[in-house]
Amino acid sequence: MNDTRKTADILLVEDNEDDVFLTKMAFEDSGFDSRIHVVSDGEKALDYLYRRGEFAGMAPPDLILLDLNLPKLNGIEILERIKADDALAVIPVVMLTSSRAERDIVASYRHHASGYVSKPSEFSGLVDIVHAIREFWFSTVLLPPPARPA
Repeated sequence: MNDTRKTADILLVEDNEDDVFLTKMAFEDSGFDSRIHVVSDGEKALDYLYRRGEFAGMAPPDLILLDLNLPKLNGIEILERIKADDALAVIPVVMLTSSRAERDIVASYRHHASGYVSKPSEFSGLVDIVHAIREFWFSTVLLPPPARPA
């Protein structure tokens, strides 16, 4: 990784329990030294990022993996709020979703997503994505210090 921490903190915002299970398994299988924190809806994602309620004291994530279709607030609404907050805006947000719709891709990038990845149909494809995330976000690029929202 590009900083002194050995473990990456990743916030996975995903409401589908099967996708959560498979994503966690892909991270384990890849050997990526990471902690995956999972929230299942948009409001909980913001609570996590602002360390409210049950998430008080949580470390800010180094990276957010964000689904589009979520209860309460959808992925674009969460992305808008993250990127409108100076402290949170520096956290890379990768959209990890099943949608391949052009309108979703364009909307994600218009709202400053750091990347857009379509969930693969095969587990091995998900492991490949995790390897790419580790290589790019935690070995190649320089990340800012952890966000400290007001």
